[in-house]
Amino acid sequence: MSTGDVPHRFTVTWSQLLLDSFRRWTGRDLLIRTSTPDAQAQALFAAPFVVVSHDTQADPHLNYGNQQALDLWELSWAQLTSTPSRLTAEPMNRDERARMLAVAEKQGYYSGYRGIRISSTGKRFLVEDATVWNVVDGQGIRVGQAATFARWTMVK
Repeated sequence: MSTGDVPHRFTVTWSQLLLDSFRRWTGRDLLIRTSTPDAQAQALFAAPFVVVSHDTQADPHLNYGNQQALDLWELSWAQLTSTPSRLTAEPMNRDERARMLAVAEKQGYYSGYRGIRISSTGKRFLVEDATVWNVVDGQGIRVGQAATFARWTMVK
């Protein structure tokens, strides 16, 4: 991958979990999967929609963001992966975000989410029609949560 400081082995393995879990919960594919895992990881990283995920710590930290996510949140890979995911929302929007994540955790996924997020430089944007899903490993154990969306609008 030509992604600078993005760790190759992690992104290939994690991309497979993201794609497999999305299909498991929604019955749809996030992208066409006719190639190798390496090529799928590259396609996901370069996709024209946002894909972002966090781990399962008590205060989850972001652990993946494709290029669209890095650009939207105005972060490098190193910055993104050291950010608690709650900081992607302003304080007044964090309770709503937490409720949606809890519903997704219980049901496996949540579709149609709409909410305001904030970039690292303070730019606000409205996310529309996002899908949030649990990322599970081969044994079905939840190892994170992810979100994807293709529509957002910058707001003042």
